[in-house]
Amino acid sequence: MAQGRFISYLRVSTDKQGQSGLGLEAQRKAVADYLNGGDWELVCEVVEVESGKNNKRPKLAEAINLCKAYNATLVVAKTDRLARDAYFLLGLQKSGVPFIAADNPQANELTVGILALVAEQERLAISKRTKDALAAATARGQVLGAYDKEDKTKFIGRTGTAEDVAKARQARSEKATQKAQNLKFVFDRINPEGTLSLAAMARALNADGIPTPSGRGQWQAVTVSRVMQKLG
Repeated sequence: MAQGRFISYLRVSTDKQGQSGLGLEAQRKAVADYLNGGDWELVCEVVEVESGKNNKRPKLAEAINLCKAYNATLVVAKTDRLARDAYFLLGLQKSGVPFIAADNPQANELTVGILALVAEQERLAISKRTKDALAAATARGQVLGAYDKEDKTKFIGRTGTAEDVAKARQARSEKATQKAQNLKFVFDRINPEGTLSLAAMARALNADGIPTPSGRGQWQAVTVSRVMQKLG
């Protein structure tokens, strides 16, 4: 029995299908049949008109970002709506966004789980090769540590410098920017005309149950302002 919030992702392969609605109604029905009963909310529906062979699908990225913003589950009618290969399923698994396929609800655990095991095996293999390379470098007498100031591809044994601190600060800034990008679609939906005040935006976000970027506390005008500054 479905519970919680859901973002529906529907995909058709051609512009003609998208304009005519061919295939979309069947997908909507499959999603509705799956969600029938329970305590659930369909936040919104995202429609993509794209070939399944194309790895660039902005609407899928939008749906994933909306799921992150709303703490929602991505629901699709069929697993082939995501992709015809493992690429997107693995990307979805790495994103941390839960998803359900109406034609096979267990796919969330079985299909992605199997693919995740394959990816994990490859990660371990890469990790082992990296450790072996580091061990070989140590055996040659190379000192490992922070990045060399002049050659960023080399490591030397020294404590972190102001440059290292700057790199860490930049990494935090990039992470904050990514969180802001995840919220962009929500901001656009709540304030499409850009006329709401910061305080009104904060009230709307809190009313809609959208977590703050830190995941703690309530939205305030200043929190909204910081996100908007990140969005430019």
